[in-house]
Amino acid sequence: MTVPPALERISDYVAWHAQHAPAANVLVIGEVRTSYSMLAAQVDSLARALLAAGVRRGDRVATLATPHPDFFVAFLASASIGAIWVGLNPRYQREELAFVLTDSRPAVVLTRTRIGRRDYADDLTVFQESLPGTRWIVLGSDPVPAHCVALTTFLASGEDVGASDLALAREGVVGADPAVIIYTSGSTGRPKGALLPHRGLVTCCRVQHRYWATEPLRSLNFFPINHIACLGDITCFTLVAGGCTVFLEQFDPAACLELIAAERITLWGGVPTTFLLVLRDAAFPGADLSSVQKIVWSGAAASPDLVESLRALGKWLGTSYGMTETVGSMTFTGSDADLDALSHSVGKPPPEYGFRIVDDAGLPVAVGGAGEIQVRGAFLMLGYWQRPDASAAAFDADGWMRTGDLAMTRPDGNVVLIGRRQEVFKSGGYNVYPREVEQALEGMPGVKLAAVVAVPDDVYGTVGHAFVVLEQSGSLSEADLLAHCRLRLANYKVPKRFVVDADLPMLPVGKVDKRELTRRASSAAT
Repeated sequence: MTVPPALERISDYVAWHAQHAPAANVLVIGEVRTSYSMLAAQVDSLARALLAAGVRRGDRVATLATPHPDFFVAFLASASIGAIWVGLNPRYQREELAFVLTDSRPAVVLTRTRIGRRDYADDLTVFQESLPGTRWIVLGSDPVPAHCVALTTFLASGEDVGASDLALAREGVVGADPAVIIYTSGSTGRPKGALLPHRGLVTCCRVQHRYWATEPLRSLNFFPINHIACLGDITCFTLVAGGCTVFLEQFDPAACLELIAAERITLWGGVPTTFLLVLRDAAFPGADLSSVQKIVWSGAAASPDLVESLRALGKWLGTSYGMTETVGSMTFTGSDADLDALSHSVGKPPPEYGFRIVDDAGLPVAVGGAGEIQVRGAFLMLGYWQRPDASAAAFDADGWMRTGDLAMTRPDGNVVLIGRRQEVFKSGGYNVYPREVEQALEGMPGVKLAAVVAVPDDVYGTVGHAFVVLEQSGSLSEADLLAHCRLRLANYKVPKRFVVDADLPMLPVGKVDKRELTRRASSAAT
């Protein structure tokens, strides 16, 4: 399998593939297919317009859109001239959008004004008042409010920017420059904007290629554009490898199955929640998955039952671990991963990444010991946008980035995630790791998903509350769950309450919303 070239900037891969495979498809949405030569022309046209609008190296360019080729053209055009791109999730409410916009203060915003049943015209008017110097450009055929201009008009304004001016702007961009600000989910407070460099996206995509590449590479992308899974793990990865990304603007299980068959998807990626929903869909038994070569997930652990269901499809399975600040995955399972490794570990770190697990004193822990994952390398985030204190706190004096994730290494070298440092709680003086308890519950036949949060307790200081989703309603009682945990966990780890629910609240990227569960548990305890 051909190894992608090591280029300076993530945007360089557009011209490289346009030269080597100009007619190959790179982006697909519905019936619209974009070749590499077409993408290069679209990126150049928008880059010229941005330069004509006064956008320079270090300025921000934001985009409010669904997973659609428009967002990727905006990202590549911005990054190619040294601007820093910011993705905005259409599901954000006005206050959430306002925070990201006022924090990043973009020079230009490329936006949809109507998505589904939601009209953003009033929101955009409010944002314009707080960002008077920002240019507002409307994508597609959406209605154009008074203070905005259509994309076609904006592109025409850049026609006088010559090829030499465009080349000069791009020559000044280096791999260490930031290409994007990705705001964290904000599940524990106001989001922070992680500055991710060109070299980070390039490095992580090339390493990921070693594990996830298919031939041909045709990926499906339904993640929100403000998430690293959408931009880095899928779209940039597929670009670097010279493949084709097929977009689905809103996740829908039946639509996923239709696109996998119609577009001959070879790499099927997601989070465990999306796979569960697809497997439960009425269309799944008759679905054509013959094109799929690899199935991969990240962002959360998959239960043994889910892994078994996916293994039954006869495809290569893999999982990984990463976070926004690491730009890409830091660990991967290999081709030899068995059920235990796939459901209870996140694999091993690649040799070129600095990766260690340390105790509170910063000393490496022994195999089987719990500690914090720390990573080091030039590919990592550059820091947090306008948050010098948070940026300094993220790294130690030797350049190791503190992830806040707790883990242990098994004797076979696979890494097991235990939980977030802020999630670990003491019960009766003992440390309790929620992920350990969740895995014990998810190992019980009939349990589909479990989430454990901490709540205050008069006797023990803090205790665990477990929220459990069953395969079949009414099949297990709270007493059954309690008995199962008592057989497998020390008494201080056993949750003091079990809540059996039909579903759990989810963040937009498919992770369990533990902040909401904590609120529910705390309300029930008072």
